[in-house]
Amino acid sequence: MQRIYFDNAATTSLDPEVLEAMMPYMTEKFGNPSSIYSYGRETKMAIEAARKSVAKILNCAPGEVFFTSGGTESSNTAINAAIRDLGCKNIITSPIEHHATLHTTECMHKIGLAKLDVVKLTANGHVDLEHLESLLAANEGKTLVTLMHANNEIGNLLNVKAVGELCKKYDAIFHSDMVQTIGHYPINLKELHVHFVSAAGHKFHGPKGVGILYVNENIKINPMINGGSQERNMRAGTENLYGIVGFAKALEIATQRYENDSNYIKGLKSYMAEKLKNTFPQATFNGDMEGSLYTVLNVAFPKTDKSDMLLFNLDMAGICVSGGSACSSGASSVSHVIKALYNGQSQNMVPIRFSFSRHNTKEEVDNVVAKLQELI
Repeated sequence: MQRIYFDNAATTSLDPEVLEAMMPYMTEKFGNPSSIYSYGRETKMAIEAARKSVAKILNCAPGEVFFTSGGTESSNTAINAAIRDLGCKNIITSPIEHHATLHTTECMHKIGLAKLDVVKLTANGHVDLEHLESLLAANEGKTLVTLMHANNEIGNLLNVKAVGELCKKYDAIFHSDMVQTIGHYPINLKELHVHFVSAAGHKFHGPKGVGILYVNENIKINPMINGGSQERNMRAGTENLYGIVGFAKALEIATQRYENDSNYIKGLKSYMAEKLKNTFPQATFNGDMEGSLYTVLNVAFPKTDKSDMLLFNLDMAGICVSGGSACSSGASSVSHVIKALYNGQSQNMVPIRFSFSRHNTKEEVDNVVAKLQELI
């Protein structure tokens, strides 16, 4: 059975060119980057070259880029540092953030380190900027605003520039989870008033287990992990050498291919949305179709006896899709994002997230729609 993979927002396949760039650092160039002899020096140089490459693409200083194990670590670190090192006593977030943000902010609140406010959403799932400003204005003391650039389930895009300006106005610290957008859009960090940014390599055909945390040079935080001088004394532990090399290479390729790939994937998304509209007139789309990530299409099918087991039956047919975040797959309940979108009134729908990459085709879309027709 030929499998169809439509869950690229969960993870993407590793680009062969990225693997090729990584291979020497898995074989002959195996030195510890902290060693002073030639083996160590060549691997240290590879890490610093990767850092410079990433910084150039994101238009920031190499000293603002720290390599981590991925988006979850980066977001946890940013939130913890804002409270612990930067004196934030208040947190503002949204109800549709990734659990790496939601659970961390809830933890900070629960243990009494910060007051937690949740910003309202507009009818189509965007952050209500007016409500955000009123929350910022009402807070006493320093505030951390942590909002994702693109939602991983419905794809809604945040106006990062506008949020940054509000944070500047109220002297707030701003963290943005850009896990779904770095590698998919040109990002110019110099143009944004943002203090922390999270990213993960496996979302744009890079390796798993590696990400970055951008820390604006105007703020100073304490080490994330203690025990060594790696990452300029910020994150102890032997570096994920081949992961770092792979991250930089994948970002480089994604940047070069952006125009072609984004147009191609946008076309696929539109093609599938049109086919689904024509085939299932009762189906609706979750989130804002116009102001959303071009890689994500979240469809709400009416709940019936036939559609109830839809995810399971698609899997049995070799079609890989998701009901929500990959980090929550296996959970049978409707995701927190869909619940927030409909104020808890989401029992009569079966949400399915289709997410695309440059490897998907219109033929695959046709096959999936035909299979859905058969199943519903």
